[in-house]
Amino acid sequence: MELMSGPYIIRGSVVLPEAELLWRFSRSSGPGGQHVNTSDSQVELRFDLAGTEALPEVWKARALERLASRLVDGVISVRSSEHRSQWRNRETAAVRLTSLLAEATAPPPKPRRATRIPRGINERRLRNKKARSDTKRGRSGQGWD
Repeated sequence: MELMSGPYIIRGSVVLPEAELLWRFSRSSGPGGQHVNTSDSQVELRFDLAGTEALPEVWKARALERLASRLVDGVISVRSSEHRSQWRNRETAAVRLTSLLAEATAPPPKPRRATRIPRGINERRLRNKKARSDTKRGRSGQGWD
């Protein structure tokens, strides 16, 4: 996962506006020594997906539909607490949010076109199957007098 600072690019020229990002910091759980009780290194990043003007309408509708289970009142939130430094957790949370939005706004894949299996391939498969069957049949001790 690459870390980045500055404008958080979703895809193409679409950028997450810094002004629309809500950051919240709290103490991380788990071990950490004396420093852990005084530093707020866990990061929660919230983004109002329903109310944003930064995304094109088509993308927004697509993201709202695909991320519906993760949204609370149209707001998506991402947490990060794996690093000991708040700055690295901020970067990780931002990268997570941008990749989540990039995935959710991606156009749907083109439908698969059904194609016929070439006759030669099917015949070869059946020939190999028959040969294997004959090999196995030959292994049984029947017919030995």
